[in-house]
Amino acid sequence: MQRTPLFLGVFLGLLTPLHAAEQAGASGPAGTLANAKLVHRLEITKPGLYENFRVDAQGQGGNIVKITADDVTLRNCEIFNGTGNGVGVFGTRVVIENCRIHHLLNGTYEKQTDAHGITGRWGDVTIRNCDISYVSGDCIQFDPDRRQRGSLTIEKCHLWAGPLAEDAPGFKAGQSPGENAFDSKTPPDGERCKLVIRQCYLHGWNQPSQILTRAALNLKEHIDAVISHCVFDDNEVAIRARGPGGRGDARVVVEDCAIYRTKVGVRAEDKIEGLKILRMAYGPDVKSREERHGGKELPGYENTGEHDAPPMESLMVKPRS
Repeated sequence: MQRTPLFLGVFLGLLTPLHAAEQAGASGPAGTLANAKLVHRLEITKPGLYENFRVDAQGQGGNIVKITADDVTLRNCEIFNGTGNGVGVFGTRVVIENCRIHHLLNGTYEKQTDAHGITGRWGDVTIRNCDISYVSGDCIQFDPDRRQRGSLTIEKCHLWAGPLAEDAPGFKAGQSPGENAFDSKTPPDGERCKLVIRQCYLHGWNQPSQILTRAALNLKEHIDAVISHCVFDDNEVAIRARGPGGRGDARVVVEDCAIYRTKVGVRAEDKIEGLKILRMAYGPDVKSREERHGGKELPGYENTGEHDAPPMESLMVKPRS
């Protein structure tokens, strides 16, 4: 029996499409079901399941959905048309799944003010199968107050930016609002916050904005982060990993991800320590696979298994209708 040479077998293995359980993107529809209840604000103060709300904020600010209870599941909701945050999480053991969150715009395109899709405090939070877009802050940001520690898992989500189809107050059609798909903020010391982002599709963070560097993932401050089986496309920077200094000291591991149509794949800053990039796939239209800013030496750095990316559709889940 003829055997495949070892080096060729490894090469072919890298080009094999991911198993369905590892593919990126939302695995089902996000948003409301039939007969959704229309409300303009939702405050959740007791544990339980909250499902099938259409939350039209009518231009109001604050936390459009505010969760202050523990042990809450928010499912199959649409949250939109506000000048504040879509969801503010202030409880623990919270799950947000199958939600569509969009058009949270504050300020003007030239002077945007934060309006995030989901924000709040670290604390055993899971965000799953959500579609978040058209925000003037970040799709997801934890914790702007830098007061809490805990964990956050983001999985099978579609986090994106793009040109507005129509004018909105302070914004014009064709402008692409927002800063990052995800941004981390933490207390400066003590136990690290745990971040897991897996099987997500992050794209469109590429047009000029009010911030100097627009990235899909802005990983900074006191976190342990594992990013796996994600697909990045059409971004200025896919992964911005930031080390010691005024923005903290992130620890970042990136596994089995793929980057397409991007100016910079991984931007390593401030001599970040312990950065590990494992089996990263790059498309031919990534201008720079890696850049280092604030120092070339990265203690504990590892980059193994780098390879050319297969067609993007082979890595994407086909959503169920």
